[in-house]
Amino acid sequence: MQSPAGSGNFFVLNRIHHGRDTRSHTLRVLIYPMGSAGDVHPFIGVGKALQARGHEVFIITSGFFEDLVRKAGLEFRAIGSREDFERVQDDPNLWHPKKAFETLVKKALNHSYGPIVEYARELNKPGETVMLAGTLAFGARNARDLLDIPLATVHLAPCLLLSRYRQPLLHGAPIPQWAPGWLKAFQWWAGSKVADKHVLPELNRFRREHGLPRVKDIIRDWWHSPDRVLGLFPDWFGPPQPDWPEQTRLTGFPMFDERGLHDLPPEVEEFLGAGEAPVVFTPGSAMAHGHEFFREGVQALKLLGRRGMLLSRFPETIPGNLPDTMRHFSYVPFSEALPRAGALVYHGGVGTCAQALAAGVPHLIYHMAHDQLDNLSRVRDLGVGDGLAPKHFKAPHIARMLDRLLNDAALRKRAGAIAERFDTVAWMQQTCELVEQLQRPGR
Repeated sequence: MQSPAGSGNFFVLNRIHHGRDTRSHTLRVLIYPMGSAGDVHPFIGVGKALQARGHEVFIITSGFFEDLVRKAGLEFRAIGSREDFERVQDDPNLWHPKKAFETLVKKALNHSYGPIVEYARELNKPGETVMLAGTLAFGARNARDLLDIPLATVHLAPCLLLSRYRQPLLHGAPIPQWAPGWLKAFQWWAGSKVADKHVLPELNRFRREHGLPRVKDIIRDWWHSPDRVLGLFPDWFGPPQPDWPEQTRLTGFPMFDERGLHDLPPEVEEFLGAGEAPVVFTPGSAMAHGHEFFREGVQALKLLGRRGMLLSRFPETIPGNLPDTMRHFSYVPFSEALPRAGALVYHGGVGTCAQALAAGVPHLIYHMAHDQLDNLSRVRDLGVGDGLAPKHFKAPHIARMLDRLLNDAALRKRAGAIAERFDTVAWMQQTCELVEQLQRPGR
């Protein structure tokens, strides 16, 4: 498990490493991300880097992302329509700490198994094809087992690697970090039983119909490909644990955020340059229920007398009659906004977290579900931010916490030091090399 550190620019993609060409020959790479923009963006970044090294890349995901993928210059195949994606996105249970996983399984995962296998069948060039799949793209594991295509499971956040040592902190997992290892192991055993209850009926039905053996123990074992597990985060963010799968390798954050694919609206530049660094608020790209988040955030900014930039694709969630010190924008690449921000208030998604770490700004995390609580724990470990649960996310609490974070000189120094550890060129190069190594002679 490895992770180089340093500084660099993702947009410089080197094909030569230590004076030699690292590629054997052109591969066809099938990439299956599942989830929101925060889940899909990293895979587009990896796909672009692999394409720059001469490989043929297909992104296979929701039709919602077709325009973005094609604008990035990659081949695309759709699993479900834009309308299907929006129906899942509009379900408030997607952000419920105890209902989110079941919602994803029933409304997205269960419908993906057939299309993934069919695309793999269509696109497979035996001996020349490899697959990358996000954590929940279980259909790719079925395709691997059916078609003998090498597969790397890609985990974007460390919480997806359960451990009885430094365990991830997850909503609904009550065992504390200081508990003995056997008790943590029992917690993950019980959690795996719950996950299996939701996943296995449809997954094993599909596998049975295709002549594949039944599986179990999804989150402790099966969702890790035996061929390779890639953690796209550095080891200083998610330190490797002794009981992680031995085929795990860490590289670093991919850092793709659509920069350069769109013209930055002139009003964004105008607002950023019109006064003190604003506090940026975003509840996540797929959060269609951010009314309270923005209402309380706007009130907190008024209490502090601070400028604010509100980012959301859902204008109906933004309070009306914003003062001149606050502006709403549908989308601004974080790499363009955060280096000029005072702080970031957000949902705790790992991609957004990485952008804030790279920009060296304080974090205030509004954790709801998924990987968010664990990412908050790692931000706290690094000493660069804090967070609030939804029930405590009220204007007076937000204002007090923001005031403390914005005026903490030691935190600013720590955040700046972490930003200097980013070496996105080396991270991406290493990721590409690990993907290329999936192709084995004679397979």
